[in-house]
This record gives sequence, structure tokens and C-alpha cells, in this order.
Amino acid sequence: MTLAAFAAYGIELEYMVVDTGTLAVRPVVDELLRRHAGAITGDFEDGAVTWSNELALHVVELKHTAPAPLRGGARAFAASAARADATLRGIGCRLLPGGMHPWMRPDEFRRWPHDNAAIYAAYDRIFDCRGHGWSNLQSCHLNLPFADDREFERVHLAARALLPLLPALSAASPFCEGRFTGWLDFRLETYRHNQQRVPRITGAVVPEPVRSRQQYFDTILRPMWADIAPLDGDGLLQEEWLNSRGAVAKFSRDALEIRLLDCQESPFCDFAICALVVAVLQALAGERWASLDDLAALPTEQLAQQLLDVARDADRAVVRMPALLAALGLDARAAAAGDVWRRLADAVLPDAAHVDADLVPPLQTILAHGPLARRMLDAVGTAPDAAALRALARKLADCLVPGSPPVFVPSAARRS
Repeated sequence: MTLAAFAAYGIELEYMVVDTGTLAVRPVVDELLRRHAGAITGDFEDGAVTWSNELALHVVELKHTAPAPLRGGARAFAASAARADATLRGIGCRLLPGGMHPWMRPDEFRRWPHDNAAIYAAYDRIFDCRGHGWSNLQSCHLNLPFADDREFERVHLAARALLPLLPALSAASPFCEGRFTGWLDFRLETYRHNQQRVPRITGAVVPEPVRSRQQYFDTILRPMWADIAPLDGDGLLQEEWLNSRGAVAKFSRDALEIRLLDCQESPFCDFAICALVVAVLQALAGERWASLDDLAALPTEQLAQQLLDVARDADRAVVRMPALLAALGLDARAAAAGDVWRRLADAVLPDAAHVDADLVPPLQTILAHGPLARRMLDAVGTAPDAAALRALARKLADCLVPGSPPVFVPSAARRS
């Protein structure tokens, strides 16, 4: 089914499965799926939301069963997450949100051993999937359809321009192996290194300014496939999903998948971020502030460096690209990324019909107090002990439980 750009969306949310007592990762997603499907399977349809396995046996993905409007979607995902959580409680486990597990070690990784096992084994053999960039990164993927080459060009160039600013909204991974990493989005820092053996797979994370399907195959896909071929004798990885840039074209389903958003503490927060991002993308794709030629002219290297700055400091990172700020309809003088998003929200949200009432409080919290990583640091500081990290993780997990606050705001932030 071909959909026009911005007609519907596909959201994918990844959650860790952890022990209810220790909150350590538990590799039991196959048992979760078996209990609902009646047999070992990689997918279970829970109505409008489908549960799927991932590479790691402790990660479950919740995704739209079919493309859908954003309005009302957060409630469906929250209800589905609650059902999965209730089942996991029966085997002493629960779901944990966030971009990375705060103290997991790579040697705790267990690979999915069932369907698609040969593909996962190939990845493991070539890249060694025990690293955090494979085994410990939970994201929110935003899928945007396009009907033809013209719409692909618009959506792709718009997404490429906006990628460097996304961690200012979504960074949720400041801790790794029990310590503050110095990055608010450490998931992105690990992600960009996980396939360095074949650098073209990830590229600069920010994709090249290609403007058609043919150019995408010639510039991105075919060179990447050629590079991995000597390591992939069975040809298992010669597919478009090998591409690991921050926004990837899935021509098999005519959609652009944005992969840079960390998973949040609640689907209401994920959908709130996606709603604001979609509203800005619509403006960019519609050439509200700049032409497509202006967007294509933004240098990939500068966008990639800006992305790293924002991944490190999130809302407090300084946006120093005058051409990017101008393309967003803003004054070209340097500005903090959080302030850029507040001004963009003021510009686009009054006309955004897909932002329902459920998403307003999370958006207000993120714009006022910063992304989840900032609020995590506000709660426990940059040198938390193991007990403080466990308490923080438990509070975040509680945000997925019906009846508890869906947005994490530490007491210090509430008083400010």
C-alpha cells in the first residue's frame, strides 16, 4: 500500500526486559512471545501494536502493526506495554525504558537463537555483537512514508537537515556500566562505532544529500554492499536494512526510517517527541523556510559534527551552523539546541493537528526541563552509586505502569 508523505506513520519502541528485583537484563523475550503466541515466534500481533524480537534476547520491540496516525497512538502503545509487562511479571521480570541499560555489561548479551538466527550470527561473526553498540541500545524509530521520488526527495532532505538536533529532545542514555559517560546520548556514540569494520554501513550517521531512488542505490546502497561482500560469503546481508545511517530509506515499503531517537520513559513521551519532529519535518519538506536546494547544500560533514555536539550536550549544545539555522527559519546566530527547539515548537505546533491532549504535558516537560538524560542527571548527579542508579531505573520503569506519572521529572526540576 502506497501512502503519501505525512499521511500516516510507523513508530517502533524498544524496551529492555529486566529482573523485577535486581533490574539486571534477562534474556527471556522468546518466552514472552511464546506465552502470547502459543509457540516460539519472532512476532505477536497485539491489535494495533505488534511485539517483535530484536538481536538481543533481552530486548522486545513494540511497533505499529500497520501505518497509523499519531493521534491516539500513545495510549495504544502504553496499553500494549502494560500487557507485556504484566506477562513478564509472571516470570519475575518487567520492562525497562530508556536508551541504554545503566549498568549492563556486554558479557551479559545473549543473541536471539530462533528465526533469522543465521542473519544475526553473520552480524555477530563480522562485528562481534557483544559491544554496547549492539547489545545495549534501545531506540524509537519514526517511519515516514513517501509515494514517489518527488516525495522521497522532500522527506529525505528534511530529515537529513533535522537529524543533528534530535538528541536535544530525545537523549536518554547518560550512563553506561554504572558511570556517567560524559555524553547525554551515549547510545548514539556507541551506535556510530559498532560497524567500523565496514565504515560505509553507518557513514557519517547523517546521510548524503541524495535526491532520488536511483541516486540512493548508486551512492549509498551498492557501495556498502560491495564493501561487505568479502565478509559475507553467503550474501545474507546484501539488503537495504544493512544501511545504518541515522535516517535510512526502506524502498521495500516506501518509507524513510529515522533511527536517532532514544527510547523514552513512556510512549506518551516518545509520541510527543515524534509529533514535534513530524511538524518540523512537514515545514521543511514543504519549503516553508528554505528551498530543497538549500537543504541539499547543507554540508554532510558539518551536520555530522553538529550531531556529535548535540549528542554530547543535548539541549545545552550550541548550534553553530548559520545555514542550518536559516533553513529552520531562525536567526543565523549561534543558539543553544534547547532554545532552537522551543522556537521551532512555537512556530509549528499551533498548526499541528496530530498533537493530541495526551502529548502536551510531555512536550512541555521536555521543552522546559530538557531531555530525559538531563532529568536523570538532575535526579542522581554525575557520580551516582549503585543504589542510586537502581532507584532511578526503578522510577523510570514505573513510568510504564498504568496509573503512575508517564513523565519523569525529578523533584529538583519540579521546584525550579
